[in-house]
Amino acid sequence: MNRTEQPAPATPVHSCFALRFSSTPRGARLARRLCAERLDSWGLPYGSEGHDVLSLLVSELATNAVTHGHVAGRDFRVHLLALSAPAAASLTVRVEVTDTRGDKLPVPAAAPAAGPTRTGGRGLLLVEALADRWGCEPRSDGPGKAVWAEYTVARHASSAAPS
Repeated sequence: MNRTEQPAPATPVHSCFALRFSSTPRGARLARRLCAERLDSWGLPYGSEGHDVLSLLVSELATNAVTHGHVAGRDFRVHLLALSAPAAASLTVRVEVTDTRGDKLPVPAAAPAAGPTRTGGRGLLLVEALADRWGCEPRSDGPGKAVWAEYTVARHASSAAPS
């Protein structure tokens, strides 16, 4: 299992994008769209495998923050962190979503009940399947938790470095 309760090792951050969003479905959609734009500007173009995987990770973690981490009147925050050096052969991106609900920790369901009307319960299974590493830790700057996932993308010579 990729999940760990321990924080990821300290890695220098080469680029960062952070923004707070309203804890609503609209906020989760906006987080996905803005993060998708940032990934594109970091050299992960729309439609590429790395862009699609990271956008899905943002979408699932933001949706979970809205669905399971919602506290009335509190926002959630998304951080995108480029952890690789600009000249590195690969780019590791950490997606971190914080919410203020620390009592509900993420645990992927073993196998969600299947059925044509079942639309939920698969988000963390997707995160676990797609991310290289993921986990949860207490927020360092307030109440709640931070759920994070990391994914490494091989770069091509024509890819732009994160700005």
